[in-house]
Amino acid sequence: MKRHTCILAFVAMLCVHLLAQSSQQASMQLPPEDSPEALQQYVPVLPSVKAQFWKIDPTLGYAVHSVGGGVYVISDNGWQSAFLVTDEGVIVFDVPASFGKSIPSAIAKVTDKPIKILVYSHTHKDHIGGSAAFKDIKGLQIVALDTVADFLKEMNDPNRLVPNVTFKTEKTISLGGKTVELTRHDYHSNEGDLFIYVPQAKFIMAIDCVTPGYAPFSGFDITTNFHEYLKVFDQLLAYDFDTFVGGHLTSIGTKQDVLMTKEFTIDVYSTVKRIHNGMDQAAFWSETAKQIGSDNEFLLFKVLLDKVVDESVRVVQPHWINRLAGVDVWLPSHVRTALIYVRWDDKE
Repeated sequence: MKRHTCILAFVAMLCVHLLAQSSQQASMQLPPEDSPEALQQYVPVLPSVKAQFWKIDPTLGYAVHSVGGGVYVISDNGWQSAFLVTDEGVIVFDVPASFGKSIPSAIAKVTDKPIKILVYSHTHKDHIGGSAAFKDIKGLQIVALDTVADFLKEMNDPNRLVPNVTFKTEKTISLGGKTVELTRHDYHSNEGDLFIYVPQAKFIMAIDCVTPGYAPFSGFDITTNFHEYLKVFDQLLAYDFDTFVGGHLTSIGTKQDVLMTKEFTIDVYSTVKRIHNGMDQAAFWSETAKQIGSDNEFLLFKVLLDKVVDESVRVVQPHWINRLAGVDVWLPSHVRTALIYVRWDDKE
């Protein structure tokens, strides 16, 4: 009976503690991270960026803009594709899953020339997952890196047709008096990425590295190779181009957009490096161990890395919050990507 009474007393005390904790959290009025209240704390899309949104006919779901030199860009304000009209036929660059099925009819409204070639920028299904719409085009050449083709063969995805023309590093396509220069880079996906360059139009397309008007997507466009990502901007700027297409969102870009994203990226990288390398990590760990003990090394690492992330975000965000859209949304992920590189791959 005495033991039963003690158990009841313990349960009662636990309930009181939980109720007090719940009451304290309620009084603090801290909404969950995904609550409407918390989400509304993010900075709205900048007016200068909203002004660049394309007017999309809801009955079509996309819009087509000519950028000169026979190049047309297609967008639904979420993804972007493009095509080049030549005297002998049309070359298409990517087939996004979101509106890929509409690309053949969109091209037919511009020209009666047949679609001859489809170029894949990389493997990701959001950019080429609409290619099934091209499966009945006779004699279609689907051009991609050999590593991209190998991956797609293994995936056996009916929404991503397997390339039938492959190359390793560079390829020039000539059709109807126009040329397209394709060059391999490795800044984003495991299987490689293409720069797609049309010199006569001063047009370049490089997917998932620069999103005009915006900070990059999560983790610097979910790059699998931040070392190469750091090089991509100068590699792009070595080309003579007026029009840049990055594959996402609401605007066609220019060299200025590449330069701004480069500046943002270098700011994040250099800030993370300075804060991380400038810490007295032994002293920090010693002090932290006094609070949480020294046996849980994973937790000690987490505290250290979180401190670098928090301090880096605090320093960088004011520089960019009014210059690029989405900075506060993805900046912590950018900092973590840079931190992984700085701590484990970079030189001192």
